[in-house]
Amino acid sequence: MPTRPTLVVVSGPPATGKTTLAHILAHELGCPAIIRDEIKQGMVINVPDHQANGDDTLNIPTMAAFFRTITVLLEAGVTLVAEAAFQDRLWRPGLEPLMNIADLRIVRCTTAAPTIVERITERARTDSHRTAHGDHALLADIATGTYSPDHFVPISLDAPTLLVDTSDGYQPSTKEITAFIQTA
Repeated sequence: MPTRPTLVVVSGPPATGKTTLAHILAHELGCPAIIRDEIKQGMVINVPDHQANGDDTLNIPTMAAFFRTITVLLEAGVTLVAEAAFQDRLWRPGLEPLMNIADLRIVRCTTAAPTIVERITERARTDSHRTAHGDHALLADIATGTYSPDHFVPISLDAPTLLVDTSDGYQPSTKEITAFIQTA
């Protein structure tokens, strides 16, 4: 009898290293990584006049495609890594039903606010695909105090959770994170 698949949720505020870590973990585990921002970037390709803002018309379809993709894979018995901000209020309703078909592991990335600003600034400057996500607006919100990574509300589901500091590499290490995923 096959065991239930594992859904590894990589969460945290913007620019805490979630996507990079999700790809590393997926490689280490030998499973797919489903990245919310990559799905949205694929949608933006087909909307040439797209403007990323607080009322972005692609946010809801992106979330729907993200959860449909995850659900199809989990129902097929595929263990996977899913990465998105996963703040509690917006994401818990989509994650709760998945706990019926998969074992959930939460990996929450964290780093200091100045590091976040540095990373957002660098990726906005060097990655043209980031325009799909409004990094310049996020930087403005951080500068005016409208947004602070300290206000991030983590997922409040009853699932094993590991906090990972991504300030300089990974603490705990990727080997330790993988062990947590496989044994939690």
